[in-house]
Amino acid sequence: MVFNSYTFIVFFLVMMGLYNLPISWKSRKIILLLGSYLFYAAWNPPFILLLWLSTVVDFFVGRALYTQENKAKKKLLLVVSLIGNLGMLCFFKYGAFLLENFVTVVNALGMDYHPAKPNIILPAGISFYTFTTLCYTIDMYKKESKPVKSMLDFSLFVTFFPHLVAGPIVRPPQLAPQFESPKKATAQQIYEGLFLLSLGLFMKVVLADGMLASPADTVFGAQKSLHTLDAWLGVLAFSGQIFFDFAGYSTCAIGVAACMGFTLPENFKYPYAATGFSDFWRRWHITLSAWLRDYLYIPIGGNRKGPFRTYINLMITMLLGGLWHGANWTFVVWGALHGLYLCIEKLIQDMSKKSSLDENGSVALPDQKKNMSWGFMKAMFVFFLVNVTWVFFRAPDFTSAWRLLLSMFSSVKDSKAVLPSLDVLVVAIVIVLMVLFHWRMRNTSVLQAAAKMPAWLLGIVWSAMLILLILSQESSGSFIYFQF
Repeated sequence: MVFNSYTFIVFFLVMMGLYNLPISWKSRKIILLLGSYLFYAAWNPPFILLLWLSTVVDFFVGRALYTQENKAKKKLLLVVSLIGNLGMLCFFKYGAFLLENFVTVVNALGMDYHPAKPNIILPAGISFYTFTTLCYTIDMYKKESKPVKSMLDFSLFVTFFPHLVAGPIVRPPQLAPQFESPKKATAQQIYEGLFLLSLGLFMKVVLADGMLASPADTVFGAQKSLHTLDAWLGVLAFSGQIFFDFAGYSTCAIGVAACMGFTLPENFKYPYAATGFSDFWRRWHITLSAWLRDYLYIPIGGNRKGPFRTYINLMITMLLGGLWHGANWTFVVWGALHGLYLCIEKLIQDMSKKSSLDENGSVALPDQKKNMSWGFMKAMFVFFLVNVTWVFFRAPDFTSAWRLLLSMFSSVKDSKAVLPSLDVLVVAIVIVLMVLFHWRMRNTSVLQAAAKMPAWLLGIVWSAMLILLILSQESSGSFIYFQF
């Protein structure tokens, strides 16, 4: 079931009606849990058992981790949780990938080995709910938060349908305590939630699917070299498509949760206005970035063991972050490029800190106006380099990625134009407006901006989004991050 479908609209209205019945809080939570399982079952009902198994195991293991004082037993329990969660993730998501690479290596060594290809179906959202349950058991091991009191609350923490399939990735203190006492959305929460739901659907249906998906698919699906303009417009189209698609999902999820009185963490904050690559990852897929920082980068040493180890730790984190997105070496290269960007940025920052000290050892303060202009220039440079990485993220293989990069940065003989003039115009307008909007909004939120707008203007904007949604509703494709 996807947010951008009539089925979900009916499901959401029924859930709102049942959830607001004058019944006990426990009964309302059971309705939420059953509704969440139904939401997930719309993809593949048998995988509910996998989700349920992960929930049950981590609930009891987490409680045991928190109370266990024997260090050896405590580590054993954590290993059990890690093997259980990561084992399922590796089998379903990386099983075929690992087998394929193993066969390649074995055959390269001269052995003729050709096993049957496994027919493994990837459960929807397994990367997201695995990270959700993992952070719970790790937190219990470190005693950074208290165990969830009941199985019902923990099950809701894991399976709450707005965030279940594609995030945001929630931490125990962010959501679990909200299930302890009765929740009923205020009129303001419902108003804001419906606005965010409308905005998220507009981003997905009208912008991502309606305006940008087709030119992106055309360019990335080309089998021959392209004109430089078409190559760049296709990559820019995907850059906008993946933002509007994923940020649209997160916006919908936050809005749906708000309509029921719950708060989910922010997942995007105008990333294409980032003035650096660390800034980009503080704005793009915020909950994943924070997860990788707290549960991978810092535990392996972070920046505490000298510059060289810092660069190694950054690369390891981004390589695994790339692999998290998909079982393909192109995702690893995508992560490696971001790791390289972060390492170079860190090196430049360290050198700048030394050179910016005056004779008294103080840092010279920059001129604010010049700083704003310089900041925008840096944002455009970061946006340019991020677009280069999207080539590897979207391309099906290295041959396609290399062919597209050559088209972007050189005039290739026999290249051809594949985008019609209307697509060229639409992509150019949408991307320019997106970047300007990101820069204008980089230090605020959409709800804060909406609150400052006159009621009549907000009404016009909201109505226009709804009208365009209705006109574009033939698009009901899955969100891009469902495959991760």
